[in-house]
Amino acid sequence: MLSEATSRPSGRAALWLSAAAVSAALAFGGAFAAPAGAQAATTANYTGIVLGVGADETQRTVTWYSSADSAQVVQIAPTSALVGGQFVASVTSFAATGSANIASSGGFNRHATLSDLQANTQYSYRVGSDGNWSPTYSFKTQSFEGDFDFLFFGDPQIGASGNVANDQAGWVDTMNVALNANPDTELLVSGGDQVETANTEAQWDAFLAPEQLRSYPWAATIGNHDVGGKAYEQHFYTPNTDYSADYYRAGNTATESGGDYWYIYKDVLFIDLNSNSYNNATGGGDEAHVQYVTDVVKAHGADAKYTVLVYHHSIYSAASHAKDGDNKVRRVDFPTTFSQLGVDLVLQGHDHVYTRSYEIKDGEKANPDEQPGANDVFVGEGGVIYMTANSASGSKYYDITAPDNSGTSGAGNGADPLNPSSYWYNSVQSQEKTRSYVKVQVKADELVVEGIRSQASANGGVESKIDSVTIHPHHADGGEELQVVVPTAAPGEFGWTIEGHNGLVDLGTAEEKDGYFEAKGAINPIAVSDTRSSLAPWSITSVLGEFADGKKTFSGSYLGWSPKVVTPGAGAVAGASVTSGFDGGAGLSVDRVLGAAVQGHDKGEALLGADLDLKLPTETQTGSYRATLTITALAG
Repeated sequence: MLSEATSRPSGRAALWLSAAAVSAALAFGGAFAAPAGAQAATTANYTGIVLGVGADETQRTVTWYSSADSAQVVQIAPTSALVGGQFVASVTSFAATGSANIASSGGFNRHATLSDLQANTQYSYRVGSDGNWSPTYSFKTQSFEGDFDFLFFGDPQIGASGNVANDQAGWVDTMNVALNANPDTELLVSGGDQVETANTEAQWDAFLAPEQLRSYPWAATIGNHDVGGKAYEQHFYTPNTDYSADYYRAGNTATESGGDYWYIYKDVLFIDLNSNSYNNATGGGDEAHVQYVTDVVKAHGADAKYTVLVYHHSIYSAASHAKDGDNKVRRVDFPTTFSQLGVDLVLQGHDHVYTRSYEIKDGEKANPDEQPGANDVFVGEGGVIYMTANSASGSKYYDITAPDNSGTSGAGNGADPLNPSSYWYNSVQSQEKTRSYVKVQVKADELVVEGIRSQASANGGVESKIDSVTIHPHHADGGEELQVVVPTAAPGEFGWTIEGHNGLVDLGTAEEKDGYFEAKGAINPIAVSDTRSSLAPWSITSVLGEFADGKKTFSGSYLGWSPKVVTPGAGAVAGASVTSGFDGGAGLSVDRVLGAAVQGHDKGEALLGADLDLKLPTETQTGSYRATLTITALAG
């Protein structure tokens, strides 16, 4: 369990710089040794090959079943290096590890982690050993910086209908529809319940049938139908996984699957929980999950712009499981901690219905005036949105149930005062009994979440939207958030734009000068109002912290400004101009005056602004950086 004591920054403003990844030669490393007693020449059959997420965007995992307990690897090369489909150059091998499967599965499992992947590269890979290879598959990495999309799939639960072939067909069709419409999506995220019966391999074969599971990384989640055996762990290897007994149902590590895990992909910290373990009295439970999330966010939250949690059991749903006792327990145990830690979005499954919550803070509706179905939600501090995805295969649906009189906060299932047929916590709840999936667009200062039909219904055709919401994250008072894109040196442009709710300053593309990047822009104007009879002096000052992207940093001194009075009043006089530290000096890394007024000034209002001048060395590391611009008002 993590124990680092630092906390995720909150209530601070930030400057975001992002850039395309620096080109670099592909360099892999890896060695392997055969398992004890294994014969290198053993012929093996390989099945169940699935591509998985790695610890970050530079990694992928590959997992598979083998009929033989032999030394095996994943062989990978840029697709452009293949000759006639053959691996002849720039080939790297990553050693596989694994163990014997349970008796009902038969054979053996293997997995390997592919590391040091380069951005914007098409790769081909195969598993096996010399003379005994699987077919060749491929995947493509995207830019390691900036916006991206991922897709979230609720409960395929292959076999739940009683007809595995039909469930497989629906699942394959949803994957085809989703990936044909979104070919550049970067992750496929699971809501759990891949199959109906945990150790039934025929159901797993049907779940793994879509070819896209070899080309797009699957971020697995354990559902209540997956948890009762070891097949889930045999089929999926996940990064940074804690397999301690606390994260298994009733501590059963021997015959069940479990574990909590996390990974960072671009600007998102994903944390995935085994929600089957919820009862604190039987070991671990929600108490352990809450501590796990707390530890991970404290250790890694500052390395990402958003935090997204994923687990199976929806705590804010609308159908058969909405009033389940275990979900009421989670509904009390989770929300306050998630709010305190700055979680942005929670993705869930289990109830085979589509729901989107209101903004929830500490287990209550955060804004009583938020309207049902609002398409834009500007969350306050501690506000979290919870989503529930419907079935992606169509194997099973649950009817929406009616609210009761058990209350409109915490564990209650009372009615929404604004929409009495819905639960108090749901902004949207929908049951069309047609297949669907959820698309999440991760942008610089918003998350766009859409429920999308993969099967036509009476309410819309294939690829039409069930629901859409843009989540605007909270930016704390007392500062402004700036965003700038720093491109790879030559060619490149540099530009600034100012936009945004609640203080964000969004910067566009750049221009490279002779030996440095330069960009000019302006802060959001700051209004000052002074109606005091004392006519005492006042001043507005600002200081900019260090820019950071994970372990990469540069000084806030590179930003300079020229303050100005946009609208005169209140005796306002602009502060002195400050040059970028690139030309010498400390820039805005020390306190600077934006505007001030002396004793005896007129009463009134003023609007202060400042033109910004950022100069950076061309050797500045590529990345998405943030820094805090703190604004302080002093009044005598």
